[in-house]
Amino acid sequence: MLIRDVMTEHVMTIRPDASIFDIARLMRDEDIGAIPVVEKEKLIGIVTDRDIVVRAIADSQLSHHIDARSVMSHRLLYCFADQNVEDVLENMGEMQVRRMPVVDRDKRLVGVVSIGDLSGKAPLAKAGDSLNRISWPASH
Repeated sequence: MLIRDVMTEHVMTIRPDASIFDIARLMRDEDIGAIPVVEKEKLIGIVTDRDIVVRAIADSQLSHHIDARSVMSHRLLYCFADQNVEDVLENMGEMQVRRMPVVDRDKRLVGVVSIGDLSGKAPLAKAGDSLNRISWPASH
């Protein structure tokens, strides 16, 4: 089974100049914890609720001038729509991430896949192993 078969296709996105206040409201209203940042149809980053807390609030930089580009995760982890579910699940476990943007081979965003999307589509042991590695502290 391929990622395109299990991913969420309709994904909220933001531009890099979106205010962190607008991003936070969108996260609240849509009940989501991460929003891909897209520029000229290309995925350039992702903003998570943790990014806002760690890079803006904790550093006392809360202002209307802080935008997505200032707080987004630049280490971009993604998978391809034509990748195998088991391979992506393995990668998510290794990288300790619960969700990944899904791109086509031109790196245009086509969806998002979460550990929950994948857990029912891979062998139970494989899904459990990946979730265990995602949940385990990185230092171990």
